[in-house]
Amino acid sequence: MNDDEQRELLGAFIRARREAMEPVGGGRRRTPGLRREELALRAGISATWCAWLEQGREVRASPHALSRLARALMLTRAERAYLFELAGRHDPEAAPPTPAPSVPASLADAVAAMACPAYGLDRFWNACCWNAAAQDLFRGWLDGAGQANLLRFIFLDPASKALIPDWETRALRLLAEFRSDYSRSLNDPDMADMVDDLVAQSPIFAKAWRRQAVLGREGGLRTFVMAGGGTRRFEQHTFTPSDQPDHKLVMLVPLDTSI
Repeated sequence: MNDDEQRELLGAFIRARREAMEPVGGGRRRTPGLRREELALRAGISATWCAWLEQGREVRASPHALSRLARALMLTRAERAYLFELAGRHDPEAAPPTPAPSVPASLADAVAAMACPAYGLDRFWNACCWNAAAQDLFRGWLDGAGQANLLRFIFLDPASKALIPDWETRALRLLAEFRSDYSRSLNDPDMADMVDDLVAQSPIFAKAWRRQAVLGREGGLRTFVMAGGGTRRFEQHTFTPSDQPDHKLVMLVPLDTSI
């Protein structure tokens, strides 16, 4: 949406809310709602400026003027937020954002409800939740003995090579998928510190990181070597929770149904 379209949408919204209000003094009118002059008087702004806003002209309203207009229009919290969004202004009376939980409830509930191995990853690719089936499968990572971070487990823990038969292929693929997420955290010092530490500790990670390979997160066949010998095959699927899209839900559907 370009600036002209956004201003037109803002003007249409203000006019619609004005026309939906009860007229001053009651009674019937040929035109619905408040007159433009009446709204301007309530908001403490000029009628001309109010008209320009409704007409989508190139005028910039201050946050405090928009606050007065929102009160005059008796906007709900959602309507007020919409007004400020269309105007491209920060609401000075907006409540500070609520810190997101370390583990989204939707993600934790989904993982717990699954019978197949499932786990959640945060934006650093730390395992933030997992079920018993995943803990049983990912020895050395989700059993409390290894790294909670998936990248650290793969590149720094020898247990990952014992678990994954095609380790190098999977490790390089995983790193390329992580880089796709990393692009959304370029100014995050904690993310940079984690990557720098992995570069320093793992020559394979460092070499692959310099290649700049980027891949989208995809599912597919995953094979793991069991502690007692033999292998198990799974179809991996990855989902993103709508309430916290920097997290991931990963589930592994068994293909060896006889086990």
